[in-house]
Amino acid sequence: MDTQALQVFVTFPTRESAESVAEGLVANRLAACAQILGPIKSVYRWQGQVESASEWLCLIKTSQKAFQDLANFVKSHHPYEVPEIIAVPICDGIPAYLNWLFESLRS
Repeated sequence: MDTQALQVFVTFPTRESAESVAEGLVANRLAACAQILGPIKSVYRWQGQVESASEWLCLIKTSQKAFQDLANFVKSHHPYEVPEIIAVPICDGIPAYLNWLFESLRS
């Protein structure tokens, strides 16, 4: 492998906003794929208050090398002031899938 594979978690207020960003990420080769789950219930603290909201969770497969560009794209297209953009390493996977992931990110 030429780089570290990542799974990125991003929540969105609507299915439409999640789909729009996911499609943009894949079209721009910043993500190999994205799955959209929801609605989910989120409970969080925002500006000193405990809040809750129905959201859509996007699970995005990318590389460490592409992460900063992916994060910048999400921030510029996301409706939240501070979107959740967190990544965890994919520590293992079948070689064929990981090869496909990295090939999908190459222009």
